[in-house]
Amino acid sequence: MSSKATLLYVHDPMCSWCWGYQPTWQLLQEKLIEKLSATLDIQYCVGGLAPDTDEPMPDHMQHFLQQTWHKIAEQLGTQFNFYFWQQCQPKRSTYPACRATLVARELGKEQEMILAIQQGYYLQAKNPSEQGALIKMAAAIGLDVNAFEQALSSEKVNQQLLAEIAMVRALPINGFPSLVLAIENEYSAITVDYKHWQTSFDEIISKL
Repeated sequence: MSSKATLLYVHDPMCSWCWGYQPTWQLLQEKLIEKLSATLDIQYCVGGLAPDTDEPMPDHMQHFLQQTWHKIAEQLGTQFNFYFWQQCQPKRSTYPACRATLVARELGKEQEMILAIQQGYYLQAKNPSEQGALIKMAAAIGLDVNAFEQALSSEKVNQQLLAEIAMVRALPINGFPSLVLAIENEYSAITVDYKHWQTSFDEIISKL
């Protein structure tokens, strides 16, 4: 092959199914890096679940998301801290967390930031819709707080996010998380198996 293939991992850092998939995704990544690093790159793409808003999340949406958390916990054994719904003022807004991920990408700590957001949200009842919470998460993973805060609210990063969302929406995906294999401008969806990394691994191997 003249150039490397790329596996696109399409996610949102505040997507509860992405949190449920996280352990299997980590295993899949490790196996792909171990076996296919010479022929395959892995690239993260943020999908942008919910745009910016300061409005409180409607009660029906809060109820729906709590049901989703319970469903994921039952199906996958994923841990959730339901105290979030009493301690925080939920907002249906994931763009701030997506922008935080893009800033961390530029600073070489994308995956660390994603995990900090997920653990803060789902285990520690922190609210990643709030800029203050994101700044504390950035500090916890060793990012320069002033540089992070300045970039987080910059128009440059906002435009980067909008461009990435537009790119993601043109991919063959069905929600988040999604896996897409790109080979010389040909894009094909890869099965996301929440419990078994081998399913996606074998499918990727078959297409390379």
